Amino acid sequence: MDCLDLGDVVLHYADTGPRDAPSVVFANSLGTDFRLWDGVVPHLPAGLRVIRYDKRGHGLSSCPPAPYTMGALIHDAERLLDALGVRDCVFVGLSIGGMIAQGLAAKRLDLVRAVVLSNTAPKIGTRELWQERIAMVETQGLAAMSDAIMGRWFSKPFREGPQVTPWRRMVETTPAAGYAGCSAAIAGSDFYASTAKLRLPALVIAGSEDGSTPPDLVGELAGLIPGSRFALIRGAGHLPCVEKPAEFLSHLTGFLTDIGHAGATS
Repeated sequence: MDCLDLGDVVLHYADTGPRDAPSVVFANSLGTDFRLWDGVVPHLPAGLRVIRYDKRGHGLSSCPPAPYTMGALIHDAERLLDALGVRDCVFVGLSIGGMIAQGLAAKRLDLVRAVVLSNTAPKIGTRELWQERIAMVETQGLAAMSDAIMGRWFSKPFREGPQVTPWRRMVETTPAAGYAGCSAAIAGSDFYASTAKLRLPALVIAGSEDGSTPPDLVGELAGLIPGSRFALIRGAGHLPCVEKPAEFLSHLTGFLTDIGHAGATS
């Protein structure tokens, strides 16, 4: 297990592949750890450096007291990539991970040459909605919320089968402070102005059954970035890399190839 002590937080990460190869960095969603990408990473094209990490308050990273700011989450990613010597990566972010991607690309174009923004938006929900969820986490716990979360995350066939069980457990075992802290970061974030100024290759992915970031909202994000490509994965909810990993991988691999990242030299 690799960990990086940043002083205010210890980040757990995985860094595989040649250190001088083109890098792809993955940032996961609220209530998940970097196992979110297990169905995708082993099947990526050869010759890539692949980095996954657990954001603060999630997985095996440390859990500072809530609340968190989006600026802190972006700074965590920035410090991790600086420490690992990463430049010109393709940053793949899902949900809050996609918000981190937007913010990092706006701040550090030396780190990010392209983004994959999956099931995310410049602004997700309202401050009031997130304050209600934070209050529920603090008073009832995530186990009481997991049914509703699974309903937003997955299509009906997936959530009614046994395959949903690990994801329910992943949510229920997320530290309450981590979930509440990241919820506060989402509540205070609006990237409409900065994302509209981005000028870099972008792939934007939506799931037709997504109850957290519906396709129209994700499509609006794609419309902000000139030249971006938009992919709708039918039959998938908020985590298409889990429900439809082959389709997700096809879109991702095609994008990496088209921008010269897969198979490129450093």
